[in-house]
Amino acid sequence: MWLAILGTATNASTNANACSFKDLCPALANKTYFNYGGQGPLPTPALEAMTSSWKTIQERGPFTTAVWPFIEQETSRLRGALAALCGVAPHRIALTENVTSGCVLPLWGLPWSSSDELLISDCEHPGVVAACRELARREGLSIATLPVLELCRSTPQAQLETAVLDQLEQHLKGSTRLVVLSHLLWNTGSVMPIASVAERLQDHPRQPWLLVDAAQSMGSIPVEAAARAADIYAFTGHKWCCGPEGLGGVALSERLLEQAQPTLIGWRSLRQESAAGSCWHQDARRFEVATSCVPLMRGLLTSLELLEAEGDAASRLQSIRQRSGQLWEGLNKRGDVQTLLPEPPPAGLVSFVLTGQDSAAVVERLGKAGLWIRRLDDPDCLRACTHITTTPAEVEALLNAL
Repeated sequence: MWLAILGTATNASTNANACSFKDLCPALANKTYFNYGGQGPLPTPALEAMTSSWKTIQERGPFTTAVWPFIEQETSRLRGALAALCGVAPHRIALTENVTSGCVLPLWGLPWSSSDELLISDCEHPGVVAACRELARREGLSIATLPVLELCRSTPQAQLETAVLDQLEQHLKGSTRLVVLSHLLWNTGSVMPIASVAERLQDHPRQPWLLVDAAQSMGSIPVEAAARAADIYAFTGHKWCCGPEGLGGVALSERLLEQAQPTLIGWRSLRQESAAGSCWHQDARRFEVATSCVPLMRGLLTSLELLEAEGDAASRLQSIRQRSGQLWEGLNKRGDVQTLLPEPPPAGLVSFVLTGQDSAAVVERLGKAGLWIRRLDDPDCLRACTHITTTPAEVEALLNAL
């Protein structure tokens, strides 16, 4: 699939096929790393691809007639690759700098009424919650909470879809206009039934929009069904995709493209970039703003290609779950550990509490020993992430260090 989407690979990434993904990441050579949910390591071929792209831009441009076809090619290739991952047409993909801009720019362009209510899960990232709160303040909207945290802590994944839908049914109101629910929860590591939630919302009299933070899902689990179903499915390339920071995207629904107007406006929002009075793009590009770093696109494309060479999303997830399951089981053999989930995680996020230990101090001590995990504030816990690069020996090293 990827060779058809990406075209001819760079020499660096082609030659790298003989190496494992882990071998291509210099960041993994000097540490035992479990922070993929914060930022993934950048493979050397991706860095080399970015350098090559920069050289091409400088040789042809940087601002000449000769460079624009190359820039358009880079942009179109990335848009097509991300569209294929999301299972949507390319016109539904906007390129963004990060998850937050992917969420906020289309969200703030929707038509709101002061009688509207935002229903936000209690497991959302503070950045998205803060943006929704400010939107509510400006537009006079109300905010309600969709409780899913305790469901995740007590319900096996096989029963979680029913439990979440029941909770949604209890909290939907006639005034509900938006539901905010991440695909893979950044704190508990649970997978939310996004497609089923979207189907339920279509039966609601007002058909509320569905905003999905996909920061943890893109690159770690299959996303097609959820991305197709959501109105806003925003993701980044620098976490599980192991691309460069500063580049992401958002998949937008057809109805959102019909209803939403641009918010942060620049020349890329316009159908004719040189005419301020021209109309907006009719597709997702109306939520793109202005100049972006084009070489980052080549870097992300290369990382995606290298991941695909390791197997499709389903097979990579199987590998990720083997290591997260190993870690979860090892933690549960201890009497002083409480994992947030009642069973091995459905993806690569393993959150847990060390009884009687200061979480920040634990992270600091592990870091000095070359093992890197993260502390979360809400709920107060430790989080370790496993990827296809994680080895059984590294999991055992973390368990022993703990």
